[in-house]
Amino acid sequence: MKAAKLIWESWESGHKIGTLPYNISPKSRKEAYEIQENLAFYSNISVIGWKIAATSLEGQKHIGVSGPLAGRILKDKVFQPNDDIYLGKNKMAVAEPEFAFKMGKTLRSKNINYSLEEVMQAVDTLHLSIELPDSRFEEFSLVGELNLIADNACAHQFVIAQPVDNEWRMIDLSKHKVVISNSNEIQHEGVGSNVLGDPRVALTWLVNELSQNNISLDKGMIVSTGTCAKPIPIKVGDTVRADYGQLGSISVILK
Repeated sequence: MKAAKLIWESWESGHKIGTLPYNISPKSRKEAYEIQENLAFYSNISVIGWKIAATSLEGQKHIGVSGPLAGRILKDKVFQPNDDIYLGKNKMAVAEPEFAFKMGKTLRSKNINYSLEEVMQAVDTLHLSIELPDSRFEEFSLVGELNLIADNACAHQFVIAQPVDNEWRMIDLSKHKVVISNSNEIQHEGVGSNVLGDPRVALTWLVNELSQNNISLDKGMIVSTGTCAKPIPIKVGDTVRADYGQLGSISVILK
């Protein structure tokens, strides 16, 4: 609980942490996810979903990890397209275009892995998403996987749109292009395959990661699956736009 309290206080104040004291730092992934759970409890904010960090080799290198990490999405950190978002002391200062899935049924922890087909059958809707990640650690690329999981996998703010009004299940999301841009005319183009090869594969990874740590993915939860493009730099005053072609586009204004 002490680690969660320290991380939450940093999250709210914007003052970064050097390191977690050894006696309260996680020693396993299970302990790291338990700190996340305590973080959600300590914040007194409901969890409405999950995010996946480091779904590409570039992303893994950026935060100094060997593979993906899961984090909880807190209700008060989720915004609608075209909302004004207070950027505050966000040190990462990037925006990431992502595909998000809302679950139509609960997938409980079990002894064997879920298949992609099982997971997709449990999905209700597809959503367009922009993540504005941040870490509570001063040197987030040096603290290691377990501390970053405890840090909620760098989860911070999200823009999540209403369900896509399109026959999206007929689209190969791995080949679907996404473009994110900012007011400074910087533009990054990406594709769904940048997310563990396919956003649906990433969702399946998340389900099994939770299952292995005795965590269920509940009905109604939304999962933002990781950035499809190189994260774009952002600053106060920017309008950030993510264009998903035939699936639509979303924007957010940073204050």
